[in-house]
Amino acid sequence: MRRYIRALLLCTVFAVFSGLYVYSKLFNTDVSAGGHGARRAFIPQRGTGGRRGSAVRVGPQKPHWYNRYIMRQSGRVEGAGSGVQRRPEPPMHLAVVACGERLEETLTMIKSVVLFSVKRLYLHVFAEDQLHASFVGTLESWPDSFRSRFNYTVYSISFPSENAGEWKKLFKPCASQRLFLPLILKDIDSIVYVDSDILFLQPVDGLWDFLSQFSPSQLAAMSPEHEEPRIAWYSRFARHPFYGRTGINSGVMLMNMTRMRSTFFKNDMTRVGLRWEELLMPLLQKYKLNITWGDQDLLNIIFHHNPEFLLEFPCKWNYRPDHCIYGSNCASAEEDGIYVLHGNRGVYHDHKQPAFRAVYEAIKKYSFGSDPVASLLDPLTEELLKTTHTYCGKSNALFTKRLALSLENINRKTPHGR
Repeated sequence: MRRYIRALLLCTVFAVFSGLYVYSKLFNTDVSAGGHGARRAFIPQRGTGGRRGSAVRVGPQKPHWYNRYIMRQSGRVEGAGSGVQRRPEPPMHLAVVACGERLEETLTMIKSVVLFSVKRLYLHVFAEDQLHASFVGTLESWPDSFRSRFNYTVYSISFPSENAGEWKKLFKPCASQRLFLPLILKDIDSIVYVDSDILFLQPVDGLWDFLSQFSPSQLAAMSPEHEEPRIAWYSRFARHPFYGRTGINSGVMLMNMTRMRSTFFKNDMTRVGLRWEELLMPLLQKYKLNITWGDQDLLNIIFHHNPEFLLEFPCKWNYRPDHCIYGSNCASAEEDGIYVLHGNRGVYHDHKQPAFRAVYEAIKKYSFGSDPVASLLDPLTEELLKTTHTYCGKSNALFTKRLALSLENINRKTPHGR
C-alpha cells in the first residue's frame, strides 16, 4: 500500500512541475522582445490607461527615447487607419551672414526668398549681437500669410576662439562665417548659403533640388566665377590654385554638410587627407598673403584639389555684373532669364549698375499682400527702361523674364503644410 502511495505522490509532483514548465514557456514566448505580445504592448491604445501603464513597464528605460518611439508608432497607426495623415516634409534650410551695415540688405534678401518659395523654409541668420532685435522685430511684423512660410533662428557670430579676430577680418566683415557652418549647425544635413546681397527672382526650391543631383562624392555646389577665361579674374590674376578654368563664386553655395563633416580632403600641405575642421586654419596660414577674396579664395583652393566634390550650377543661379558689364555672357540667363541676382561690389547702393539697383529697390519697397504685378513688376519694368545706356541695362529683359513667372504664383500659393 505504501508503495502505491509513493508512486502516486511522485506522479503528482511530476505533473505539477510539468505544468509549471509548460506555463513558463508560453509566458516567455508572449513577452519576448521579438514576440507579438511586446509589440502590442509597446503602442498604448488611446483611452486605456492600463495599457499605457503596461507599455511604460515593458518599454525602454529612457523616457525621452520611449516617448519619441510612441509618437512615431502612433503616427504610423493613425496614418495606416485613415490614409490621410502623413509626416510633414522637412524644410529647406537657408543661411545668411549680416554684419556692419547689412541689416536692410539682408532683410530684402529674405523677403525675396519668402516671397517666392514653395516649400517651407528654415532661416539661419548669423548677425552681430546689436542687429538681433532688428531682425526679430522685422520678421515678426510680416503678415501671417507670409510669416507662416518659415521659421528662423538668429545666431551670434562665432569663430574658433584662438583665431577669431583673424577670421572675422578676412575680406568683408564676418564673411568667412560660412566656412564654419558645418561645424556650428551640426544637426543640419544640408543648407543653402547666400551672401546678403543676393535677390531671388525664382523660388529657392529649384536651387535646393540640386541636392538630388549630387553624385555620391559631391558635397557642394557653386557657379563659375566667370564664363570667359580671357576676362576672368582668377585666370588672369590669382596667385593661388583655383577651381577649373575660371574659379568659382561662393556668393550662392549649396552644401551637404553631413558629407563635408565626414570627408577627408586632399590638400597641398600634407599627403594625409584632412577633415574640414582640420583644413581651414592651416590653409589660411599658408595662403593669407596671396588671397584677395578671402574665404572664396580658400574654397577655390580646396576644390582645386578636390574637383570631384563639387557640382557646378549655371550662372543664371548667380548672376552678377560681370555677366553683363562688358556685354551679355551668361548663356543660361539669356535662355531662361535671371533666377538669382547677385549685387556684389555694392551695386545695389551706388549708381554704377542702375539695372541691379532698380531690382533691389523694387523688392525692398514692395509691401507684402499688395498686387505683385502692379506694385512690383510694372514699376520695375519702367525703371529698367531708364538703364539702357548701360550694357546691363540693355539686357533688362533678362531681369524680369523669370520674375514675371514667379510673381504669377504669389497669390495662388498656400503655405506648405498648412
